[in-house]
Amino acid sequence: MPYEPLKISTSKPILSWADHDLGSAETKMAKNVASLPFVYKHVALMPDVHLGKGALVGSVIATEDALIPAAVGVDIGCGMAAIKTPFKAEELEGKLKKIRSEIEAAIPVGFDENKEADKTVTNWQNWRDFKNLHKGVQKLESKALKQMGSLGGGNHFIEVCLDTEQQIWLMLHSGSRHIGNKLAQCHIDTAKELAKLASLSLPDPDLAYFVSGTNEFAAYWHDLQWAQNYARFNRDVMMKRFKQIIDKYLAGGKPTKSLLSVNCHHNYAAKEFHFGQEVYVTRKGAVRATKEDYGIIPGSMGAKSYIVKGKGNHNSYCSCSHGAGRLMSRNQAKKQFTLDDLIAQTQGVECRKDSGVLDEIPGAYKPIETVMNQQTDLVEVVATLKQVLCVKG
Repeated sequence: MPYEPLKISTSKPILSWADHDLGSAETKMAKNVASLPFVYKHVALMPDVHLGKGALVGSVIATEDALIPAAVGVDIGCGMAAIKTPFKAEELEGKLKKIRSEIEAAIPVGFDENKEADKTVTNWQNWRDFKNLHKGVQKLESKALKQMGSLGGGNHFIEVCLDTEQQIWLMLHSGSRHIGNKLAQCHIDTAKELAKLASLSLPDPDLAYFVSGTNEFAAYWHDLQWAQNYARFNRDVMMKRFKQIIDKYLAGGKPTKSLLSVNCHHNYAAKEFHFGQEVYVTRKGAVRATKEDYGIIPGSMGAKSYIVKGKGNHNSYCSCSHGAGRLMSRNQAKKQFTLDDLIAQTQGVECRKDSGVLDEIPGAYKPIETVMNQQTDLVEVVATLKQVLCVKG
């Protein structure tokens, strides 16, 4: 399904890959962003688009000489990692419960952190740059060390999946933890203060921005890159532990070689060339999908997920969706669904089935198949996965 320009009046067009009309709050949010003077060419909305803070989740915003910290969001570098293992489905027979409890013991979830940082973590090169991060996070180095290799909460997860050939895949979803959140908040506050001082008339205070060439922009760009690297390495650390557990149960502890490995952000900003010009591209709930890129588009627990390869569609700034996208808020989901619904919708998946994860029930998300049908011009499907084990944050 190719995109359609939204029929609303804005200084820059809005191209949408969604199969539904935007609600009034979503339309307002899209209009607000498209009306900013530094937005380049057009704004692209992915098929899983839904309400966010300042900008829609599932939007790709290219800008000239400016960045909006709230558009990147507070979970800087949040994204996905997946590996294709050499193992087959039958090798998991009778082992899922044990594997799940070992994952939960090896990888802290929710607000938990590691008791101490392991060698892989302490050897990370970027710690030496910590002293150059925003002064508001300087007391957080030891927490950042201990949280490296931890999952976090909300919609973050660790999964064992099977593809259509019954091959086993390992997949996880996480970001830059508390340190990324704090860095984002510090810079969002600064941007809002600057907007007040300059008496900027913004359509939404969350669209406060930094202009390139200023110290504030340089400080944000520096911290943003650091947090994005932290998030990527955090996924690597967890994936290494996850793989060791799988190798222990399926290969007698012998390390095995992955057949494919993917690690991609879906909340971040980068410098890229589009339509012959270098611009800043902010992907808020979107994955880069150039012709060289492998990406991961997960469904909710109990639904399918997809490994994809980009088609390099420049109208989407070479991007695709980052998941199914929420259909309802967490509170709505808790009101609408029961524990029995959760048990029914996660049948056949080794996972938590308690009220603590009711807001993550598959029914709270858009059907992933619909989302995939809307982006056949953005990506091709490499593998279709179905989870058999899910550890929630």
